[in-house]
Amino acid sequence: MFRKLTDQVYASPQIGVTEVADAASMGVTLIINNRPEDEEPGQTPGSEIEAAARTAGLDYVAIPVTHAGFSEPQVKAMAEALGKAGAGKILAYCRSGTRSTLLWSLARASEGANPDDLARAAANAGYDIGPVRQIVDMLASRNQ
Repeated sequence: MFRKLTDQVYASPQIGVTEVADAASMGVTLIINNRPEDEEPGQTPGSEIEAAARTAGLDYVAIPVTHAGFSEPQVKAMAEALGKAGAGKILAYCRSGTRSTLLWSLARASEGANPDDLARAAANAGYDIGPVRQIVDMLASRNQ
């Protein structure tokens, strides 16, 4: 269920309370929720995931991304969350894991990560950053 983007970062489809414990057992210290509330019926509310995360001793942050796309504040918030995790592992989730992966690639590119490396890492996890590749390239070029 958890797809490895890097040794530190994983993306995932929607998780439930049980998966929080699974994440904790594999060394995750931060859960990032990229899913808006009430996106679909039956979705586990972010508040339940947050409560389970806090009970398990994990940090939690919500950076919801709708299908309208990504904004600069979301990219900055994701970069900040990734930076604050230190050496701990991070699990980002949304409906399918795609928005989490795209936001991760945008955040990392904004810090100067190589776009080809980001695309390769995403592809290895089963995701395609093609929809945001031009923006990834632009953000990365600002730091060169």
